[in-house]
Amino acid sequence: MPTLRIATRRSQLALWQANHVADLLRGAHPGLEVELVPMVTQGDRIQDRALAEVGGKGLFIKELEVAMAEDRADLAVHSMKDVPADLPPGYAIACVLPRADPRDAFLSVRHPNFCNLPQGARIGTSSQRRQCILRSLRPDLEIHPLRGNVDTRLRKLEAGEFDAIILAAAGLTRLGWGDRISEYLDLGVSVPAVGQGVIGIECRDTPEMRRWLAPLNHEATRECLVAERAYAARLEGSCQSPIAGHARHVDGGLRIEGLVGSPDGRRVYRDAVTGPVVDAVRLGTELADRLLAAGAGALLAELRAS
Repeated sequence: MPTLRIATRRSQLALWQANHVADLLRGAHPGLEVELVPMVTQGDRIQDRALAEVGGKGLFIKELEVAMAEDRADLAVHSMKDVPADLPPGYAIACVLPRADPRDAFLSVRHPNFCNLPQGARIGTSSQRRQCILRSLRPDLEIHPLRGNVDTRLRKLEAGEFDAIILAAAGLTRLGWGDRISEYLDLGVSVPAVGQGVIGIECRDTPEMRRWLAPLNHEATRECLVAERAYAARLEGSCQSPIAGHARHVDGGLRIEGLVGSPDGRRVYRDAVTGPVVDAVRLGTELADRLLAAGAGALLAELRAS
C-alpha cells in the first residue's frame, strides 16, 4: 500500500482535523500508511492585519495546494469556510466529513449572553460577516479585529482585552473547549459562513485519490455544501464582502438561507429558497440571483470597487 501524505497547517485545530482524517483513512483502509506534512501558511504568518486587507482566507490554503502540486503531499485537510469557491484546475474537494455544529459561539467572561452586553461593549472578531450581523443588531458595539489561533483568541478574552468574542462553535468543540461557550447564536440570527462546521479533503482530481477518500464522504453534508458553494460562486464575493450562506435538509429537500450585507451593518439583504436535493446547484444559484436583484448586486459592486 502507498503512503498518503496530508498537508496541514500547524495550528492546534488544523492538526486535530488532519489527525482525525488520518485516523479515518487508517480505519477505512487497514495497513495504509498516513503521515502529516505540517506547514505554516501565509495566513498564519500575517497576524497584525485583517485578512480582508491581505488577500482573504485563501491565504490559509495556498501553500497546501503548492505542496500537492510539487508532490510533497497527496491531499490537504481544510475547514471548508476557508476554501474559496473556485479551486485550481485539476483539484477537487473529493470528500467531506459529517458537518459539526455550524453555529457561531458567543464567549464572555463577564456577560452570560449577547443580549446582556452593555452599551458600547468591546467585541472581538475579524470576520466581515460577523461584524455586519453584530452591527446590524447592535450599532452601539465596538468591534475590533481578533486574529490568531483559537487558544490565542481565548487568552485575549481572558486577559480582558474584550468584553466578548465570537468564534465558530465547531472549532471549540473539536478542541474540547465547548465549556467556554457562553451562548450559541441562533442560526436565524447569525447565519453561518458558507461551509462552516465542515471538514473537506482536497486532492488532485484522479480516480485513485477519489477511491481512497470515497469511504469517508458524508453525502448529506456534501449535498448542503454543493448548494452553499454554488451560492457563493454566483455572488462572486470577496474577503471584503459580508456573505453568509447555510443549507440544511428539510422535509426531504434542501433549504438554503443567505445573507449579504455592508460591513457597517446598515444594509442587509436576506432570503431563502427550498427545493429538491438534486437541484442543489440551482438552489444556491437561485438564492444568489434573488439577493443580487434585491440590492446585493449593487452593494457587492461597491465593495469590490473600494
